[in-house]
Amino acid sequence: MLKLQHAVILLAMFVLGGVSVGGILAVMHGGGEVRVAVQRHADGRIEVAVQERLADGIWGERLLPEKRFLPADAPTGRWLTSSAVQTGVEPQEQVDQPAADEQQDEQDEQDAASESEAAEDSSQGDSQDAGAVFDGDAMDDGMAGDEMAGSSTEPQLPATGGGPYPNSGGGGGGGATAPPPATTFRDYARAEFVRTVNDDTATFGLDVDQTSYYLARNWAQQGYMIHPDSVRAEEWINAFDYGYAAPAGDRFFAVTSDVTTHPLAADRRIVRIGIQAPELEDDRPLNVTLVLDASGSMGTGNRVETARAAAESIRGGLRSGDRIAVVQFSDGVIEHLVVEPTRPDDAAARRSIEQLHPNQNTNVQAGLDRGVQLADRMRQARPDAYNYIILMSDGVANVDATDPFAILDQVGDAADRNPLRLITVGVGIANYNDYLLEQLAQHGNGWYRYLSTPEDSRSTFSRENWLALSRPFADQARAQVVWDPQAVARWRLIGYENRVTSDQSFTEDHREFAEIPSGAATTVFFEIEPTATARDGAVELGRVELRWLTPADGEARSQQATIAGGAVPAASEASVLLEFGAIAALAADRYGGLVQLQGAEAASVRGQLDQLREQLSGLQEQLGGLNAYRDFRSLLDHLRVALPTEPQPRSGYSR
Repeated sequence: MLKLQHAVILLAMFVLGGVSVGGILAVMHGGGEVRVAVQRHADGRIEVAVQERLADGIWGERLLPEKRFLPADAPTGRWLTSSAVQTGVEPQEQVDQPAADEQQDEQDEQDAASESEAAEDSSQGDSQDAGAVFDGDAMDDGMAGDEMAGSSTEPQLPATGGGPYPNSGGGGGGGATAPPPATTFRDYARAEFVRTVNDDTATFGLDVDQTSYYLARNWAQQGYMIHPDSVRAEEWINAFDYGYAAPAGDRFFAVTSDVTTHPLAADRRIVRIGIQAPELEDDRPLNVTLVLDASGSMGTGNRVETARAAAESIRGGLRSGDRIAVVQFSDGVIEHLVVEPTRPDDAAARRSIEQLHPNQNTNVQAGLDRGVQLADRMRQARPDAYNYIILMSDGVANVDATDPFAILDQVGDAADRNPLRLITVGVGIANYNDYLLEQLAQHGNGWYRYLSTPEDSRSTFSRENWLALSRPFADQARAQVVWDPQAVARWRLIGYENRVTSDQSFTEDHREFAEIPSGAATTVFFEIEPTATARDGAVELGRVELRWLTPADGEARSQQATIAGGAVPAASEASVLLEFGAIAALAADRYGGLVQLQGAEAASVRGQLDQLREQLSGLQEQLGGLNAYRDFRSLLDHLRVALPTEPQPRSGYSR
């Protein structure tokens, strides 16, 4: 394991001695090579990171220590050290490539400057001591060694105990020790139980995204811990196929509801609402604009290869009557690789995709600006086509607008009919901005996918899958569930926290409500406490209403269905999938809620995950042949191992 202290002591000699900040220092350590990266923030703090040279001579990810900020008012003449970091790379022989180093150094300095601006923007309104400090040999007042830094690029795990911490234990089969560095998520507070007599209605946008699950699965396979903030329970739920029957026609959804026992509480029930869209025969042409991230951060791992494979699969799946345009961006649009709207078999489109390579900073704003211009031009020339803008990126925007809503405000599409649909495709593990990509898709009338390998790209965007995903059945789709207080004493929606909206908005059309592709299924789980009269008898628990717009002409449609309660269904394939879904829903919900829990409450999550794992094992005979079952079982094991074994005391620090 590589300790950072030696490099930081060398760094401190330069920083505290007045040497300009932003330089990169390389030092040898046991035959391998490591260097320290430094940036000064606008508030005067100095932030450090460490990089190790990989076997191919390229510098790896910047690793961010938990305590990595030197305060603006740090005393002179005192040694300060950051906390240690771990690297997963054994020391390698030094690779002599000065030209590559100079280019990388220049890029890193530009990245650091941009990241400093982004961090400063996100830190406005924080308390003055939000910046963490190094541990010191002798700390003065105001320099407590346990203070923790806030950073826009690395959300901190709760310091209150009970959640997974770096180095808190092994995980899965991969030995998880820490979440990937510099990953950005947004914690959406988990819903509490609601007394039906006080509030009988849940209103929310539907969701067919699955990214949170696949991102977690990839983290687990790579040996990383799964950050609770990254878990959106509805996306774990909707990653699985529950085998719903298709609707009778092509104008409305098929809506089903089921009730089963609660895996964790005898006095509760699990209610599942399944919403299945019809398969449409739709020959409308497609206008597709690919917006490809060619920034320096895309050079890490297989990001470029994964994005390139996805882009080529989409291009190859288009028909002769479709049209495609290509935009690549780094600091700005890479003009010589822009492809104006053309036929999908045009050699220029193929060549641009083939030439996707990492460059410098990440100006998502510039890429989407140009993408919208080209897409709108195609829409005006071909008004009968569906219009898709597909952004492929790790989401690490650090030039121009870096906030999803600022980006959308500047590239917004005012058309309610025949809108531009923004699909976001995420690649990468560390240094990944899930929040930006998820929100761009949600508020851009599209959907969000995560790809971990080129093989994933080719599978997700195979011709058959891509053509199905590109045929929308419903725009601005939302649901409203109303519970009967005579049958349901309390209720709670699992997931959908960032899609819950006011009951009054249900009749209004909002673009953040979801697009539902042809043939797609959406699943919703509730925890309920039935009343005494509803516990055993077959009663109506409530009703669900759906509203949406038809993509072709903007016609408003709605439908209703009852939610029936009663006896737990007899054993069948459908009931086994219902039980599996309930386990997946509760596992994601409980683990994702760790950021809100403390002490014994958080430690109790381990017991709940153990119960869910035991019940999941009982489905081995029926579901053991499915890849989805095996993957989720491994993922659940990974979650359980990473949890603390004992309740943790409160630290006194805020989240």
